Amino acid sequence: MPSQPFQGVLVPVLTPFTPHGEPDAGRLAGFCRWLLDQGAGGLSIFGTTSEANSMSGAERMALLDTLVEAGIPAEKLMPGTGACSVTEAAGLARHAVGRGCGGVLMLPPFYYKGVPDDGIFAFVSGVIDRVASPALRIYLYHIPPVAQVGYSLDLVGRLIKAYPQSVVGLKDSSGNWSNTAALLDRYPGFAVFPGSEVFLLDALRKGGAGCITASGNVNVPGIRRIYDDWRGTQAEALQAEATALRKALQAYPMVPALKRIVAHFHNDPDWAIVRPPMLPLDEPQSHALIADLTKLGFTLDQRPSSMAA
Repeated sequence: MPSQPFQGVLVPVLTPFTPHGEPDAGRLAGFCRWLLDQGAGGLSIFGTTSEANSMSGAERMALLDTLVEAGIPAEKLMPGTGACSVTEAAGLARHAVGRGCGGVLMLPPFYYKGVPDDGIFAFVSGVIDRVASPALRIYLYHIPPVAQVGYSLDLVGRLIKAYPQSVVGLKDSSGNWSNTAALLDRYPGFAVFPGSEVFLLDALRKGGAGCITASGNVNVPGIRRIYDDWRGTQAEALQAEATALRKALQAYPMVPALKRIVAHFHNDPDWAIVRPPMLPLDEPQSHALIADLTKLGFTLDQRPSSMAA
């Protein structure tokens, strides 16, 4: 296996939008700086939490250009290349490689359901062949609850064997610990990241690389403490604390809830804006969410100057 550019707590970064519904590149760059300052090990931009599939490929590439030009370290970026066409996925991956990104997060083609492993293998193979770069590092994105198409255990093995220098890791957002455990058992040295910090301690004990979790947008320090001290006597308590917050968040639509938290604690109402088809939390939901967080004693560091647009 090649050396892994990513480990620790990776954040699938929220995308801020303007009141007119356009991506806010300046605010995104500031938020990325803040997350890195909080201890994020990497930034998985343009995934599910980023509302990436509500944006065009051109919008995503332009945002990536802005982040790199704003000084966000490219090696810390793992852009999502989610697309249903092999040509668009390859174009997004090629652009990320050209900007020096540490890797890309690749959804399977998600429109046609019930496709066989051979079809998904051909898709990933087609992307790799089109990009044709030894610098390409692919992290497979397994999220069947949303995509309804996934990477089976056997398919992961086929891809590792066929492309050992390119297919180097996987984000498992199945929500099924047995699947994550099976990946860790079958493919040692392959970078497996559970998609929720709920499984972080268990994953680290089996050789996991960390986690890629939406909650990191509001709780990098709490999750990072598990990663830093997973062998320590406080590991179970740290895990329980992070899990309690995650469960509170999961009681609401995750992306609108996370944006509402950022808007509230950073005193920046525009952060609550989502792009259709998502809708922001309504006022009763917003008040209930903040009340739930208050009961947990949750707070969020105030916006430093680096978060300014």
